[in-house]
Amino acid sequence: MNDSANPAPAKIGNVLHPVADVAAAVQFYATTFGLPTKFVDGDRYAALDAGGTTLALAGPDEDVTDGVPAASFKVPEVAAALTALVAGGGTVVRQPEQGPHEVRAVARDPWGNTVVIYGPQ
Repeated sequence: MNDSANPAPAKIGNVLHPVADVAAAVQFYATTFGLPTKFVDGDRYAALDAGGTTLALAGPDEDVTDGVPAASFKVPEVAAALTALVAGGGTVVRQPEQGPHEVRAVARDPWGNTVVIYGPQ
């Protein structure tokens, strides 16, 4: 039961990524990570289903944050995901390394957005 002393926790509705070209970004994330498209509003905005989290791709007219957020993508094989990312025009910032619970790498998509790619040990 929720009351004013114990409010319900907030939930993430999406992870916003500003991009210069919404259509190209939809293609990149669909090809690289297999994310299905939920909604597209022309060159303004697209929502992709990222397994329970929505990745929101915002074109220049919808970029309300003026920031560069980072989304984390869990993949079966980090090296294969990085190969696909580079093939799609992205760049690797930090090569895969063993973290406390997973292998992880940091990369940038073709629009300069930082992404964390992680997977099983």
